[in-house]
Formats: sequence, C-alpha cells, structure tokens
Amino acid sequence: MIKKESRNTMRVERHKRVRKDVNGTSAVPRLNVFRSNSNIFAQIIDDEEGKTLVSASSLDKDLKLKSGSNKEAASKVGEKIAKLAVKANIKKVVFDRGGYLYHGRVEALATAARENGLEF
Repeated sequence: MIKKESRNTMRVERHKRVRKDVNGTSAVPRLNVFRSNSNIFAQIIDDEEGKTLVSASSLDKDLKLKSGSNKEAASKVGEKIAKLAVKANIKKVVFDRGGYLYHGRVEALATAARENGLEF
C-alpha cells in the first residue's frame, strides 16, 4: 500500500527548500508566517543575529478577535506587524510564507502588511 506523506511533513520540506535561498539580514529582515488551525503568527527576524525584531499574532489581546483562524484575523495581524515594523524603522522585508501556499490567510496577511507600509 502506498503511504501518503502528511500535509505538515510536505509543508516542512517546502519550507526547507525555500529557506536555502531566503535569509533575513539586518538591512532586509525576513517576515515569517506560521499558521495553525486556530491562530496565525508573524515574526520579523534578523537571521544574522538570530533575533526576532518584531512579532504579532492573533492571540494578542489588543486585536480583540473572536476567531484567530480566518482571513479577517490574518489581515489584522498583517496590519499590526506592518505598523510595529514601521515604528522599528523596518520598511523592506523578505517574505517567508513558511511552506504554506500563498492563498487564503497567508495572502490576506501579506496584503495587509503591504498596504500598511511594508515592502516585499
């Protein structure tokens, strides 16, 4: 019988392939997205230093979300991460979708971040 790899295993393999080429520097950090079944998380990371510069998630109390697993929540997180990044003098980033398809919640987060001042 043929065994099918789990979706998360395939996602991790895609993420490894992408991470070979996508690195965040202090000049142009990496905007990483992690999506769980119930929430969405975004971080801006400087890979040279190994430090997270800015982070936002659907669990943040100030967003006051009813559900963290929809496009509305993703766009609010994208808006918040962009505002925090601009406040920290970060205007340009490299987008790391984390092996997820650029569709749905990931696309909503990216669009909201672009509309609020991030360039990628």
